[in-house]
Amino acid sequence: MKRKHIKVFGMVQGVGFRYYTQKIARKYHIVGTVENVDNYVDIYAQGDEPSLTQFINAVTDGASPASHVEDFTTEEIEIEKSLKDFKTI
Repeated sequence: MKRKHIKVFGMVQGVGFRYYTQKIARKYHIVGTVENVDNYVDIYAQGDEPSLTQFINAVTDGASPASHVEDFTTEEIEIEKSLKDFKTI
């Protein structure tokens, strides 16, 4: 089990990016949150390592058809045992 903080930059606001990110998270059984922050989307994602890798790849390839990811960062952070689902904030 791992948890990552992901920041996604580009055309990722106002294009359904958070909705599609939540859909992808459910597909890969990822728990956490997605939120618009300033000029990027902030994601906290937790799951088993293979699923988390697939989730990050799917999101950074462009979660929604209208989005365009220009850059992203990831950092591993402490696991949050109380997480039960994936929420859009």
